[in-house]
Amino acid sequence: MAGAQSFPARAGARDPSLVAGGLLDVLGVAAVVLDDEGRIRLWSPQAKRVYGYTAQEALGQYAAKLLVDEEHREVVLRLFAQVMSGEGTWAGVFPVRHKDGSTLLVEFRNVRLEADNGRMFALGLASEQATLRRVERDLALSLRLVDQSPIGLAVLNTELRYVLVNPALERINGVPADEHLGRRIVDVLPFLDGSTVEDRMREVMASGRPVLDEFTTGRTAADPERDHSWLVSVYRLDDQAGHVLGVAVSVVDVTEQHEAAVSAAQARRRLSLIADASVRIGTTLDLEVTARELAEVAVPEVADIAAVDVLDTVLAGPRPGETDGGAVRFRALALTAAYPTPATEAADPVGDVALYGPTRLVTQCARTGRPVLVPRVRPQDLPRIARNEDAVHLLAAAGVHSYLAVPLIARGQVLGALDLKRARNPAPFSKDDVLLATELAARAAVSIDNARWYQRQRETALMLQRHLLPQRPAAPPGLDIAYRYQPAAADDETGGDWFDVIALSGDRTALVVGDVMGSGINAAATMGQLRATARALARLDLDPATVLTHLDAATADLGDATATCVYALYDPHTHLCHIAVAGHPPPVHLRPGRPPRLLDLPTGAPLGVGGVPFSTTAVTLDPGDDLVLYTDGLIETRDQDIDTRLATLTDLLTGPSRPLEDTCDFLLAALRRPDTHDDVALLIARAHALTAT
Repeated sequence: MAGAQSFPARAGARDPSLVAGGLLDVLGVAAVVLDDEGRIRLWSPQAKRVYGYTAQEALGQYAAKLLVDEEHREVVLRLFAQVMSGEGTWAGVFPVRHKDGSTLLVEFRNVRLEADNGRMFALGLASEQATLRRVERDLALSLRLVDQSPIGLAVLNTELRYVLVNPALERINGVPADEHLGRRIVDVLPFLDGSTVEDRMREVMASGRPVLDEFTTGRTAADPERDHSWLVSVYRLDDQAGHVLGVAVSVVDVTEQHEAAVSAAQARRRLSLIADASVRIGTTLDLEVTARELAEVAVPEVADIAAVDVLDTVLAGPRPGETDGGAVRFRALALTAAYPTPATEAADPVGDVALYGPTRLVTQCARTGRPVLVPRVRPQDLPRIARNEDAVHLLAAAGVHSYLAVPLIARGQVLGALDLKRARNPAPFSKDDVLLATELAARAAVSIDNARWYQRQRETALMLQRHLLPQRPAAPPGLDIAYRYQPAAADDETGGDWFDVIALSGDRTALVVGDVMGSGINAAATMGQLRATARALARLDLDPATVLTHLDAATADLGDATATCVYALYDPHTHLCHIAVAGHPPPVHLRPGRPPRLLDLPTGAPLGVGGVPFSTTAVTLDPGDDLVLYTDGLIETRDQDIDTRLATLTDLLTGPSRPLEDTCDFLLAALRRPDTHDDVALLIARAHALTAT
């Protein structure tokens, strides 16, 4: 237009409104000005791109003749007259002839312009319809996707203020869209660490590298009482010229998936813990060890502190005349903590027996046979958990905030309780924890019950065996005697080893050591029968081989019983010792000044085999000589052969003579191993001259 001027931009200045690459450039909007006669007076560079004519070719030409086919000119002239008359603008799609002869549809916006001299002009703004429709479709699709997407979407400008928020993000944040616009994240979402989020967005704007599916958790106004989980992605937004417009944010709520994954992981952990418990609990038949194994499995996976308490009546039976008024007497068997804590000082010391009052939660657990759960321990709950006032203060100091007790039930009987506490673990005990602890307790209770019954059976067998073994025998003529009986390790059953010293006529003495195969009460009972039979046979003045023959027959009459035995008959007047062996380890003969020797005797067959003859061998036992009789529990081990162990035995007996009692202790200390699975009977006789009467 006349008088129009252009001003160059100041060097170095950058006005975003003048930067190329915006939407108008994408649309390729052409501007054309016609005078009142319809001649082209102004022609924009974009017009050349739309119509194909340069400004030199178009300026001064009648627009209708240059751009419109003859069949459409009448309509164009009528519309042009309508615009120039001031009746209004005209907009629509019209076919236009391109310089190359083709026809294209162009969308027009035409308005009348008035110059300062009163002259009228027509301004036509046009864009190729295909380009315009493509942009419209893209915008419509983008808006529809943004509005209807289940994913929360937002656009923030370079100042990190919201300029767009879709409905999904409104629901996630619990804040209307218009309350987002113009505000920062820290203003809209005070529940989140907005400063850290904004720092990440600035990194994205600076580097152009997006943040993809970053997992985060937190709370918003939509659900302020519950933690939610989201996958957040942040992208930088650039225009077509590469200038940064801000960032786009997508937020996907994955709370349900995260909770499902956590639940699945917890289920796998529970199954793994139960499987681990099956392996780790009940490795022995020792009651205390089994209880400790249960406590160690529960810590720290289930609780920070675990205690196992068993009803004293289960272990020792009811106490006559005792009335408890609803209280329960417990014996503390195990206590385990994940870390040093005052809570362990609040518990009963392991091994102690304590009377718990009826208001104690663990008492209620044992009496009802049901779990007792206190998810969040309040100060008024502590007296029902702690054993006394001092323990209340210790539990409070330890920070105990959640409590669970589950019963130990086996074969329908409540044996005790598993007592669990959390202090450092921030999560309260849940119903899932109750199920897990109950499963662990049920598995452990069977092992505890087995250990309890084994312990009773073992104590019965030991009592029976000790009753059947000889009490301290009177000193026989011409012999000094020392003996030991040592049962198997605590996790094994009692065996059937025995020894005997039998006074006979003529100052003679029978020395017997035997070993019934098997263990438990049956072995002890069989041992008692064989010992009584041997004593009866000894008094018949039979030689040792004959005694063993009769014992063999008696053993066969007992069914499947077998036993080994060594029978020695010593006469202090002749200093002869007649010995017969039934499958038993050889005795050791010690003579002053000479090396110990294993007696080379016919070993015979074990008692109960039948049909194998026994032999009697005479050995001189002079004053000062020792005869060492023993069962195989003294010398047999799993990692050394029998010859090596026998050589070790004779080596230990080499050297100066010791008192017999000292020799017994020395041999047991040197040869007996803590893990030995067999009992031991040891009998040592030292000959001396008869005292004149």
